[in-house]
Amino acid sequence: MTEPNRLADPMAAKRHSADVMLLAMATLLEQRDTQTHQHLLRVRAYVTVMAQALQSNPRWQELLTPAYIDHLLGSIWVYDMGTLTVPERVLLKPGVYTADERRAMQAHTVRGFAALQQAEKTMAHSDDAIQIAKEVTLSHHEHWDGQGYPQGLQGTSIPASARIIAVADAYDAMVSIKVYKPTLSHEQALAQLWDARGVQFDPDVVDAFIKQAHAIGLIAQRLADTEQDLQRKMQFMDEAVAAPPVR
Repeated sequence: MTEPNRLADPMAAKRHSADVMLLAMATLLEQRDTQTHQHLLRVRAYVTVMAQALQSNPRWQELLTPAYIDHLLGSIWVYDMGTLTVPERVLLKPGVYTADERRAMQAHTVRGFAALQQAEKTMAHSDDAIQIAKEVTLSHHEHWDGQGYPQGLQGTSIPASARIIAVADAYDAMVSIKVYKPTLSHEQALAQLWDARGVQFDPDVVDAFIKQAHAIGLIAQRLADTEQDLQRKMQFMDEAVAAPPVR
């Protein structure tokens, strides 16, 4: 039997290869934050169904072209890479942050953005995909009411890409099993998102998420972390706590 030609579309093959390499890098990043590559796959799947729901909203139809959605999905591999610059004693701290620790944690958005910006400059290349990745990396912790970080942006001054990712990321953080905080049910997470509608999150995006609640719940179940994933999280945290501080 003749093996299929996987290079029939060279551009598609190139994009797929880039996704594979970015996922490998992002998986290492997520392990450091006691998460797994499943988190990235879940967020990507959530965003896919959210975008489909938002396309029925006249305010979003023009923006959410197939190309825009493709770029948005690609940004998921890198949007939290700035956490690589956060000390593990802060990243893995189970309690309340001090003011200095909070600043160190919040700086991950600026540092991730700066890394993308520097790479863009070094490679002398920029396009829509890179622009969206920079938006999401810098602004996914901005709040609709202006109380987020790092710039305190408000409402639609927050890039649309970041507003979409913020809801998907927050939901997954709530329903995923974590070593250092309680896990919420699907229904509890939806209730919290609804309470934050128009405060932390764009009302349109929350509405789209709720509209797809059943599909979202199925994704969370299908791509849930395994027992092995949880064991790796525990082992990583134990090793991080036991390791002497770097001087």
